[in-house]
Amino acid sequence: MRRLQSESTRRSRLRTADHSIRSDRRATLVARLVGAAFVPAGIVKFAAYGWELDNFRGFGLPFAAAWVVAAGVIEIAGGLLLLRRSAVVPSATLLAITMVIAIAVSGIAHGDIVPSLTIAPVLLAGLLYVLARALASPAL
Repeated sequence: MRRLQSESTRRSRLRTADHSIRSDRRATLVARLVGAAFVPAGIVKFAAYGWELDNFRGFGLPFAAAWVVAAGVIEIAGGLLLLRRSAVVPSATLLAITMVIAIAVSGIAHGDIVPSLTIAPVLLAGLLYVLARALASPAL
């Protein structure tokens, strides 16, 4: 019974976070802009799979093929969820982790300036802003 209550509470908190983003014009704008950037970035992971796979291998990542697919799915799904302003907290969190990895592995360790040390930090800042606004809800 306690598990069902905690699951219900968690879902209620996520709905509250989504509502707080939807009712905040600036957070809505940022969520939509960031979401709109992630969808095509994710599509590229599949449309130019061979090129992306070579990049991921060059980063020295184990299981590079799996990481390309995972990144593509996370970016497309997370971007679409941000565009809809649904499941904002989990999608923005997962995308923020993805950007931290991109900055560290591709940008800092591998030296890729664009997009890893230019666009990725901007997207990360947008995601952190959206998360902060979503989690600032009084019910959370």
